[in-house]
Amino acid sequence: MKKELKDTIVVELGEKLKEYPHFYLVDIAGLNAEQTSDLRRKCFKNEIKMVVVKNTLLHKAFEASDIDFSELYGSLKGSTAVMFTQTANVPAKLLKEYKKEGIPALKAAYAEEGFFVGADKLDELVAIKSKNELIADVVALLQSPIKTVVSGLNAGGKIHGLLDAIAERNK
Repeated sequence: MKKELKDTIVVELGEKLKEYPHFYLVDIAGLNAEQTSDLRRKCFKNEIKMVVVKNTLLHKAFEASDIDFSELYGSLKGSTAVMFTQTANVPAKLLKEYKKEGIPALKAAYAEEGFFVGADKLDELVAIKSKNELIADVVALLQSPIKTVVSGLNAGGKIHGLLDAIAERNK
């Protein structure tokens, strides 16, 4: 591979590191063509950009980045694919489907500005909530007291009686 091509690949990887806030390093050794194609289809469906890379080129892209990715250097061995995503837990959920087979296996991940090194971190990554999931949780928590008041009023209760019931519950 010519030096110009390598430099271009390093720059493209650097751009992807800036574009996507989360990425996973995955060991794909042992996947045949059909399995690889199936994995790529699932990635595309889940809005994950999967790129198979040379470890040395990815290492250079890490070094050129503004973020210190040195914790991930030890994971750059063997056959590596990078899964870039906008939502931190989506690749983890996809990899969990394959956990029984062991291929592809998680090497490391950079999600929510944190490093997760090792296949044992997969459950932690699955548990990470996306921004939209957190917003939905907050909205649900805010709606709960409002629903209680509205249902009390709809039941024909008077405001005074409703406030007394709420005060009694809080004692």
